[in-house]
Amino acid sequence: MTAATAARRIPFITLPNWIKAAAACGIHFQGVLQELGIVIEPGRLEHATIEEGQLARLMAACVQQSRTRHFPFVLGETYSFEYLADLETFITTSPTLREAVVVLEWVQALITPYISVRLREHGDEARLVLHVLGDARSRQEPPWLAESLFASIFRFGRLLMPPPHDFARLMMRTPAPPYAQTCRDFFGVEVIFNAEEDAAVFARRLLDLPLGGDFPSLHSQARTRIEQQLQRVLPQDSLITRVERALQRKPALLGLGAAATATELGLQLRTLQRRLAQANDRFDAIQARVRHQMACEALANPLTPLDDISTALGFADRRSFTRAFSRWSGLTPSAWRQQQGQGHRPGQDLGRLS
Repeated sequence: MTAATAARRIPFITLPNWIKAAAACGIHFQGVLQELGIVIEPGRLEHATIEEGQLARLMAACVQQSRTRHFPFVLGETYSFEYLADLETFITTSPTLREAVVVLEWVQALITPYISVRLREHGDEARLVLHVLGDARSRQEPPWLAESLFASIFRFGRLLMPPPHDFARLMMRTPAPPYAQTCRDFFGVEVIFNAEEDAAVFARRLLDLPLGGDFPSLHSQARTRIEQQLQRVLPQDSLITRVERALQRKPALLGLGAAATATELGLQLRTLQRRLAQANDRFDAIQARVRHQMACEALANPLTPLDDISTALGFADRRSFTRAFSRWSGLTPSAWRQQQGQGHRPGQDLGRLS
């Protein structure tokens, strides 16, 4: 973590969750803050922030002072969206896991802007892949952040998955810690250390199984309120950004043309085209930018076949993908992949391909 990264302030709307987890572990949280010289400015919780370096030290102190269980596990499994209850309502009333996974984008926007959790689908498997943005984490750093996030993901995932379905395994980039067996016991699945990425793995078919909590009216209301909250928090979002996010969230739209994306955004095709023109942009240009970005993310994993990437990005065939990528980057996909480092770079993942 660089000095600039350590000093970067990030939202700390999860403060009540930290206090609750600390109490469960026999930790006097206010005392820890005082020992570390961390001051949380009084005011509305939605405006609370903390330096990223301070958050890392706070986690380390809580791990050290816990008198009972491993603190990251407790923080993750007791997590609740106390201040953003609509997020939890959206999750629990989702018709499918695929729909529920959308909430991960909102969590990044509202709670953890420095963390991305992306859905990747390949073959019979689906993965929720964790990526810390803007920071090349060392494999030697403690896996506490990933542990807490996956503890929460496992909790909500198991709440939704119809029994007897479950996660298949957990992959962690870090070496096995001294408490590796405790980690396996806690998650209840195989935990693979020294993996190529941090990911929760489960059967792909579970994504589209109907869920018992499906409640369309409540689900729709929760989505509306969340989107209103996003508009307040992210007022700078333009139509261009909305188009980009729609394509990233649902890569299938990449191969369906502007009309499908307009429908996704609740707009008429002519309205979408006119408003993009007013912003000096076009749908096909945005589509190309998103495809290029997602292709680069996918190519960073040498295990992902080029045919799979081209299909996921909505190309008719691999040849069309190769021509387009060569136009964007000046290199074929294979040459670009080779140039990037002769292998997988830790922390990068396939991204939003599906």
